[in-house]
Amino acid sequence: MTIAGESEPYFVVNATKVIDAIDEARCSEVHHYDKDSHPPEFAGEYNWIYGLRIDPAKTEGAQVFRLKKFKVAFIVSEDIKDALERVGNLGVSFDPVTQPDERYAH
Repeated sequence: MTIAGESEPYFVVNATKVIDAIDEARCSEVHHYDKDSHPPEFAGEYNWIYGLRIDPAKTEGAQVFRLKKFKVAFIVSEDIKDALERVGNLGVSFDPVTQPDERYAH
């Protein structure tokens, strides 16, 4: 994408799919909003997840998506990650979410 007045190209990746693919048993630590949390509309959703892991079988083949109940996570496939890295410094970092994370060994 080009933007008037800017010499550098811009890249937009948008996640329109929301998928329930969190593998809570494989996550290192999960924190839910409870019914008394504010804002109350988030009750039952995830406040934060350490060592996030997803179940690839539940992704429906999606290449880019957000997670139901934890929409702060932006998930991309390995192919999309590789393509973004080839572009260069985009100001993003990637963490694997399908294999075990040694940083959070139980």
